Amino acid sequence: MKFPHDFLFGAASASYQVEGAWNEDGKGISNWDVFSKIPGKTFEGTNGDVAVDHYHRYKEDIKLMAEMGLESYRFSISWPRIIPDGDGEINQKGIDFYNNLINECLKYGIVPFVTLYHWDLPQTLEEDGGWTSKRTVKAFRKYANTCFKAFGDRVKHWITFNETIVFCSLGYLTGGHPPGIKNQPKKYFQAIHNVFISHAQAVKDYKELRQFGEIGITHVFSPAFSVDDSSDNKFAAYHANQYEIALYYDPILKGTYPKYVVDQLIEKNYKPDWTEEELELLKSSAPLNDFVGLNYYQPKRVMKNDSECENEEMTREKSTGAPGNVSFDKVYKTVKVDGKKYTKWGWEIAPDAFLEGLRMIKADYGDIKIYITENGLGDEDPIIEGEIVDIPRIKYIEQHLKVVKKAIQEGINLKGYYAWSAIDLLSWLNGYKKQYGFIYVDHKDNLKRKKKASFYWYKKIIQERGENL
Repeated sequence: MKFPHDFLFGAASASYQVEGAWNEDGKGISNWDVFSKIPGKTFEGTNGDVAVDHYHRYKEDIKLMAEMGLESYRFSISWPRIIPDGDGEINQKGIDFYNNLINECLKYGIVPFVTLYHWDLPQTLEEDGGWTSKRTVKAFRKYANTCFKAFGDRVKHWITFNETIVFCSLGYLTGGHPPGIKNQPKKYFQAIHNVFISHAQAVKDYKELRQFGEIGITHVFSPAFSVDDSSDNKFAAYHANQYEIALYYDPILKGTYPKYVVDQLIEKNYKPDWTEEELELLKSSAPLNDFVGLNYYQPKRVMKNDSECENEEMTREKSTGAPGNVSFDKVYKTVKVDGKKYTKWGWEIAPDAFLEGLRMIKADYGDIKIYITENGLGDEDPIIEGEIVDIPRIKYIEQHLKVVKKAIQEGINLKGYYAWSAIDLLSWLNGYKKQYGFIYVDHKDNLKRKKKASFYWYKKIIQERGENL
């Protein structure tokens, strides 16, 4: 089987991780511009001031993507580049940059797939409560509509938010990401709700503009599986999936919060301050979602939490997403399982769990259109005689593309695959130690670009439409 003609082979990136030019051409300061400069927050003090300088080298980078045969490029827009203080004047030079980037993609026939929010919030909004504040909700509406009107004639695929669970949980539970607040469940659930209201409003506004594109949201997809058949551990997996899948997917795709979670939020006094009007907005916007994006890297293997201790402090080293953490409510813990394969960062390599998870999504949400908006291997790539021989990445992506193929054969409505990432980039807290891209960036030689072994491999997969996977 070849992949269908309307299936998009792509790769992805995010503004803060690639652009640099952090204070050029009228761009405002983002929360990450500030947070990454707090001593000890990132690996070796790395930050996105320059990143991989995509802002100045986008033509070179898009040309390389075209040479690789990418059919689509998923990138994010930097909100403080468009509206420097979050909700004030629009910065024309920011609009110009993304117009140029979009046009460069189209020049090569690459479909732009645009994420509005990939974690870089204008610092002025962060200081005024960030995602816990209704000011941010209102500001996002203005920002989203500005982007729809500026770019919607050429951009027909929109993602509102990337990985709400990550920027909210690391922002308000573990303190690993901005605003760096720890153990504040009430704020965590309020932030999630405000993001969902912002998403729902953006979807409605987009449909009213009649630009005839599609819009959805991208979530982390880490389905939880019990380590064994004991009732305690099976319950731990159910609880994990309610709090990390149902809580994020139900309000978007069904228009309601899962009862299991809501009952507990009321009991523990964690319920967000929501209004009937907001809950109605979620309900009315749910049928308007055109797709859901899934970012899959690993599943969760869980068991009942049997430790009495408080959660350990989430240091940078522990905020990696590797198993070994207790849930915020102490109900379950994630564990490493003997006999499973793991990356250097301790993430399980589990294409079988990916397929099982896709079946779960179809069972719970029906025939919703799905894009795999991120999937890839973070590694320290071996360089042998000047060549970047990233064979583990090829193997990883190959295994997961085989699953995508099988899922399509089973009737799951999958319409695209975006490898993370198109080019090596700043890996948030991990700096440049961890590589993900098809294109290598040499930080010792003026950020020179170089094609990896995976670059040529992915090019062949796209040319053959995956027939020989």
